[in-house]
Amino acid sequence: MRQRIWELDAFRGICILGMVVVHFCYDLDALYQLQLPWVYDLALQWGGVLFLLLSGLCATLGKHHIRRGIVVFLCGMLCTAVTAGMYLLGLASKGIVIYFGVLHCLGTCMPLWMLLRKLPLWALAAIGIVLAAAGLYMQTYPIYGPSWLLPVGVMYPGFATSDYFPLLPNLGYFLLGAVLGRTIYHKRSTLFPKVDTNLPPIRFLCACGRHSLLIYLLHQPIFSAVFALLAYIN
Repeated sequence: MRQRIWELDAFRGICILGMVVVHFCYDLDALYQLQLPWVYDLALQWGGVLFLLLSGLCATLGKHHIRRGIVVFLCGMLCTAVTAGMYLLGLASKGIVIYFGVLHCLGTCMPLWMLLRKLPLWALAAIGIVLAAAGLYMQTYPIYGPSWLLPVGVMYPGFATSDYFPLLPNLGYFLLGAVLGRTIYHKRSTLFPKVDTNLPPIRFLCACGRHSLLIYLLHQPIFSAVFALLAYIN
């Protein structure tokens, strides 16, 4: 069995904890009007980019991309169903509904990688840069159109959601991460073999990284239950 690369697990753990922080800050603002803007903005702006880069890097080391992509995408649809149910039951505003969040995005990027993985390194880098640049341009100067174009970054007037990761620029980040994987991890082994991975902080981050999907699915229901209990007590 191939040994896991510990720093990738740890880095994934940092990224998923960053997303947990984003959603915690979102809940505090939505429920209690308590804002932590610098924490929220930092985690939101950089956490997603790093997560997509890391996912693309790990795609060059893993297998079964289509199967994993389907599983992750279905988990994204579960998030859509739950948030839509919260809106329909009057528990939250329509802006809570997730139409194309990070799990939808990753679940789409993984099968697309199967189509692009045989391209030469320079082509992957060029496509990644173009897609990322196009997405960043669209974030600065939004393009509006029909709702079925939401996955690529085209929004409609009044669009609001609690989690939005369109393919532009995020597929670009994913491909740039794959370029990193093919270069700095071409030996498919850790770059830091002398680090003591039994240190508690490293073990904790690696554990979070190995179970990142489970943490993503469970953290928001746990937050909701805790906030509901606090509201009941008060």
